[in-house]
Amino acid sequence: MKKGTKQNDSDMQAEYEFADGVRGKYARRYAQGTNVVVLEPDVARAFPNAKAVNGSLRALAKIIREQKSAAGR
Repeated sequence: MKKGTKQNDSDMQAEYEFADGVRGKYARRYAQGTNVVVLEPDVARAFPNAKAVNGSLRALAKIIREQKSAAGR
């Protein structure tokens, strides 16, 4: 849709209610970007939440960095 054009009102569902909506509420966060990773079901079962996934990946990244550093000596 081009800027300045309006969609036909018939395209809008009756149950949509935007009276209390705030324009651009999440625009800054969206502009910063995001990395969404979808885990396979068997991997997801090993982690109860995002904090556990991030902690495990940080630990693994540290091990990789240490091994690369040791290999470069």
